[in-house]
Amino acid sequence: MSKVSAAGVEFREMDELAAQESAIHALHPLIKLLVTLAYIIVVVSFPKYALSGLSVMVLYPILIFQASGIPVRTCFHKLRVVMPLVCAVGLLNPFFDRVPLLYLGNLAVSGGVISMITLMLKGIFSLMASFLLVATTKMDALCAALRKLHIPSILVTLLLLTYRYIAVMIEEISIMTDAYHLRAPGQKGIHISAWGSFLGQLLLRSMDRADELYQSMQLRGFCGNFYYADSTPCTLGAAMYGVLWVGAFLLARCFDLPLLLGNLFL
Repeated sequence: MSKVSAAGVEFREMDELAAQESAIHALHPLIKLLVTLAYIIVVVSFPKYALSGLSVMVLYPILIFQASGIPVRTCFHKLRVVMPLVCAVGLLNPFFDRVPLLYLGNLAVSGGVISMITLMLKGIFSLMASFLLVATTKMDALCAALRKLHIPSILVTLLLLTYRYIAVMIEEISIMTDAYHLRAPGQKGIHISAWGSFLGQLLLRSMDRADELYQSMQLRGFCGNFYYADSTPCTLGAAMYGVLWVGAFLLARCFDLPLLLGNLFL
């Protein structure tokens, strides 16, 4: 299987994950969206040295992974390109902040190391929460939740069409790559002399396909709203789910729970 075909398979796997059935998948999309936003806001609001308090926030993605039936390794596999970039953001912190903050035996740990780990965890936790939202919510339902938050229709439609366009573009690249290799057997990749015409044909073909896709959506009554995706009722249990999680996030943000538990038992 070529890299382009593998990318198309991985992209379709996200739709398959969102189509699964679990207690998390059945929740109202708006509740899941609000909880995810609250989680990310609370995570990024931790001070740069609050490593102890931030560590508690890992409980949310772990519990959601268990409840949704999605393996944790799937998340890290899908985000294998983005994760290193996020972790690389704070790599220079130890060189700029060398003041020791704590000692592990005879080993002094500087503030730069603590802030680097804290920054990495913030990025990883935020990516995991975003992945869980997309992996447990269909894109149409997610766009419907955004419209309920009064996000402008043009932005939501742009998000939806971009998501659909990625699949169309991957399919067109796969078709054109296969056609090229049939005309140039044994050649690895695409020769540099064909890059210009290849990209031009890709742009034209994908634009035509995207236009056909949008016209088919209009013929089926699409007008910027997502009434067809708003089928999951917002039950009292879903509302309580959101309230409890947001309350737990605020509790973890206001109090250093590991420190409090340590002082309680030691």
